[in-house]
Formats: sequence, C-alpha cells, structure tokens
Amino acid sequence: MFKSKLFLFLAAAFQSVIYSTQAEAAEQPNIVMVFIDDMGWGDFSCFGNTQASTPNIDALAEKGIRFENFYVNSPICSPSRTALLTGCYPHRYRITSYLEHRQSNERRGMVNWLDAKANVSARHLHNAGYATGHFGKWHMGGQRDVDNAPAITEYGFDESLTNFEGMGPKLLPLTEVPDGKGGVKKGRIWEDAQRLGGPHTWMLRSEITGGFVDGALKFIDKAKAQDKPFYINLWPDDVHSPFFPTVGRWSEKKREIYLAVLEEMDQQLGRLFDKIKNDPALCQNTVILICSDNGPEPGAGSAAHLRGVKGMLYEGGLRSSLIAWAPGLMNPEKAGTVNKNSVFAAIDLSRSLLPLAGVEMPATAQYDGEDMSDVLLGKSEGSRASRLFFRRPPDRKNMDGKVMPDLAVREGNWKLLCDYNSENVQLFDLATDPSETKNLADERPELAGRLVSAIMAWNAEMPQDAGNPDYKTDKAKK
Repeated sequence: MFKSKLFLFLAAAFQSVIYSTQAEAAEQPNIVMVFIDDMGWGDFSCFGNTQASTPNIDALAEKGIRFENFYVNSPICSPSRTALLTGCYPHRYRITSYLEHRQSNERRGMVNWLDAKANVSARHLHNAGYATGHFGKWHMGGQRDVDNAPAITEYGFDESLTNFEGMGPKLLPLTEVPDGKGGVKKGRIWEDAQRLGGPHTWMLRSEITGGFVDGALKFIDKAKAQDKPFYINLWPDDVHSPFFPTVGRWSEKKREIYLAVLEEMDQQLGRLFDKIKNDPALCQNTVILICSDNGPEPGAGSAAHLRGVKGMLYEGGLRSSLIAWAPGLMNPEKAGTVNKNSVFAAIDLSRSLLPLAGVEMPATAQYDGEDMSDVLLGKSEGSRASRLFFRRPPDRKNMDGKVMPDLAVREGNWKLLCDYNSENVQLFDLATDPSETKNLADERPELAGRLVSAIMAWNAEMPQDAGNPDYKTDKAKK
C-alpha cells in the first residue's frame, strides 16, 4: 500500500513538473518574423497569385491565419523597417524614405541611421532572457558612404548576418546570367559594402535567402542548447531588384524573373519552416509571422486589385499580406481562416511581441503600436483603437507621371488622403471600394473635414522632412 501511494505521489509530482514546464514554455514562445522586401499584397499564391506557387508559405497559411487588412507604416523600405523594429511611427526617428548617401539623406531631411537607443522590442526580449538574432536585410544604417553607423548587435541582437545595407557580418551577392552564347556571365554587385563590417561571404544572389536561413538554423540550435526562447528576424532581400534567379530560369521579362525569384525564395524559406514544424517542441511553442515591407516595384510584384505600388500612400503601397502561424498557441477554430476585419499595422506587431512572449513592457518603453496579440492568435477579430496615419516619402511626390498625395489616414473603413495644405482631398470607403476608385469627399464633407483635421494634427506632432514645402534644413535651423 505504501509503495502504491508513493508511486501515485511521485507520478502526480512528475505530471505537475511537466505541466509547470509546459505553462512556463507557453509564456515564452519562440518568435520568427519574416519580412520580405518589395513583395506585393497579391504575390503569395494563398493571396490569389496564379502565376507563381509559394507552397511553403501557403502551408503555414493552411494552419494559420491570413490577414487582409494589415498595413505597414510606410510604402518604402527603411521607414517601414524602422516601424516594425520599434513599434513607433518612423517619422519620430526621422527615417521617412530609404537611407542612402549622407548628402542625399540630409537633402531629404533624414538622419543617417536609426538611433541605437531607439525603442526596439528585440532589446526588451533580449533583456527578458530571449536569444535574439537578425538575419537578412537591415537598411536602417550602414549603407553607401555611411560607414560609422551602429552595428546591428547594438540594437539588442545577440547575432546578426546582413547584406550590403547594414553594419556587421554579411552575405554579398555573386551574379550569374546567360551570356547569349550558351555560357554564363558572372559578376559581383555592391562590392564596396565590404567596408561596412565583416566577415564577408560571397554567394550567389539566387541562394542568399538560403544563406540567411542557414544562419537562423544554427542560431535556433544554439538557443535550444542554452535552453533559451528565441526571437529571429529573417528578412529576405532577393525579391528586391535587381532580380537574379538561377540561370535556368532567366528571362528578359521583368515580371517573369521576379516570379522565379519569388518561388526560389519560398523554397529556401521552406527549410526554416520545416525545422520548426518537424520539431514537436518548436512546433507547439513558436509563432511565425510573415509579411512584406511595402508594396511592389512597378512591373515586378502585384498588389492584385489594390491601387498603387511601392512609394505610394494608396492601398497597394501600404497593405501587406500578413500570415500568422502558431498551431500550439492559436485558437484551433481559426486554423486556415482569413481575417478580413481586423485593421492594424506593423507598429502593432512590434508592440504585440511582448505580451506574446509574456514579457512585461518596460516602464520607459513608448509605442505608437497597440497590443494585437489576441488578434494574431485568433482569439479576437478586433482592430486597433486609434487611427492609422501615413506620410509619403519626401522623394515620392511625383510618380508614374502623377502628383501623389502627401498624407493619409485610415479610420474604420474610411481612408482619406490629402496634401500638406489640406487640399486635394480624397475619401474612400474601403469596405465597398478597396481599389480606391470613387472619391466621396464631396458627398461626405463633414467626415472629410474631421479626418483632415486629425491628420494635420498628427503630422504637426511629427518631425518634418524635406517633403513638406515649409521644411527648413538642419543647417538653416541653426
């Protein structure tokens, strides 16, 4: 009898330890953020692309949730990445277009790199015990002649591996194209990026996503050996022009080589997804988030039915195809579904990482983003409480032979665009007109006036850039 009671006691205690460990693990899930460069809203086949297949990404969507009303916070790369990293409007950090040469940055009213003391969620996770790694494009400092920017590891990452637009270890691209004589012409691009930190590894551009995946896989193994949860940025850049698919898929048509690169990127990402899906512990306690940093380059990616492309404040420049996958943590009834209702943005993703990880937000942390973790896990179909505001890049006033609006705001189903002087107002009901074809400003003057006032107030709060006609340069201010 005593042995029997002892056995039951030990069994119960053992079960208690297991449940306790599982609960503790569930409070600190692993998180992988895949942020794809210049990909259109309609480019995943699970978002309607019939010209290319993205089976590895689609497989995550089949077990996860697709979000159709998710936004990035700028229609161009550097500010979009800043918003995702910090959870704040990128204008606060004076990054409002792509970072380039010092002279160009100054002319456009921008800094040369993201402040190393910026509010970075990865740093908060690192301080809470996470292993943190960045693998892929950075483009928030360390590019062209800006060679004294902070290293990526100064933003809260234990390890980094980037491309030609970031400080630290990097993969640099070799190229191969048909020479027109039955052979192959080889080359190198962005060779001067070797001066922006090292070590450097040269590899085929058509395989570089796989190189970033290799780095991430080693990082995962190391984190597991240290018994740490991990946060990983995996930010591919191969779907940003110039496009270099494998030689056998070369074409003279821009759209065709873009689709080839898109499919090859999906294949290479598949090894990372398989690693997580085939490991029971990782599968049950990992969140994977996938989206694009802005709309597509004209003639390459596709925004489907949405108006606009990269650089524009219309939906095609700002809306991004988000997929969330977390089978062990999500509401199982939402697996494989499409969320058409929740309106939120990249600044909210950053803010949501801490509650997803069970990490208390530091008292000093300030976010423009809101906690949307329940939405990501399928426990709610709510939207962010506050409006979303946007400002065009300072160098994107004229595009495709047309004059672009300067500012935009989304409130509920309403989207308004206007200029800095409150004129040229465009108002759209996105519930019935997601392609932004019918301007309702004259029909709804009271609503339009209220939204114009809101966006003017928001813009007045933000540091200005040279896109604003009233902007004074730093030298002039002094």
